[in-house]
Amino acid sequence: MSCRFRPCIDLHGGKVKQIVGGTLRDDGSTPRENFVSENPPGWFAGKFREDALRGGHVIMLGKGNEDAAREALGSWPGGMHVGGGIHAGNASEWIDAGASHVIVTSALFDTQGKFRSDALDGLVRAVGKDRLVIDLSCRRTEAGWTVAMNRWQTLTDMDVTAETLDRLLPFCDEFLIHAADVEGLCGGIDEDLVRFLGDWGKCPVTYAGGAATMADVDLVARAGKGLVDVTVGSALDLFGGTGVRYADLVAMSRV
Repeated sequence: MSCRFRPCIDLHGGKVKQIVGGTLRDDGSTPRENFVSENPPGWFAGKFREDALRGGHVIMLGKGNEDAAREALGSWPGGMHVGGGIHAGNASEWIDAGASHVIVTSALFDTQGKFRSDALDGLVRAVGKDRLVIDLSCRRTEAGWTVAMNRWQTLTDMDVTAETLDRLLPFCDEFLIHAADVEGLCGGIDEDLVRFLGDWGKCPVTYAGGAATMADVDLVARAGKGLVDVTVGSALDLFGGTGVRYADLVAMSRV
């Protein structure tokens, strides 16, 4: 059994980087960087286009990444999703810039982390459910997994459960879920989370976090029953890693 590889372009300070997710802060501290590319974002998007890897994501990690994101999207119009600071007021602009979908998390909650159904309704009105990806990136809690916003710094009032996915499904095309506690650590995936997502399996879901080897990618395929797509970041040779070969992921996605 195999799964589909979804490529990523993570942007920080206008550059393509791989960052340990849990080290992103608003206090001015420097996050832990695993990789900083000398290649511009358009180079990566062009490569993904050449290899027909659709449905990857461009993520703006903080301010100052808008031009870099537009460069990536312009290199493959309609080929990638974009997230980071997206809300109902600017979502359509990113579709016009070349994104096939917009990805949202923080815009769905108030500053205290309380879910706002009106914000979700506004996004659907702005771009339509078929262009909306809901990011339910989360941290482990006593409840299982709880959605975290503001670059995974703030826990919300929303737990990642089958009921939550069922509730949100009518309003979006896909889900994107980073396991924030293992993101960027190359220490293995959150198998329980992947298994849960595979058991649910009612729409496309992309899992990100912790994949260090092709064995981890294979585990996503098995635990997710072939219904959960995978993103590989810091372990990928394309991003300076040694655990996973980009060519192997491209080959897997063509099966």
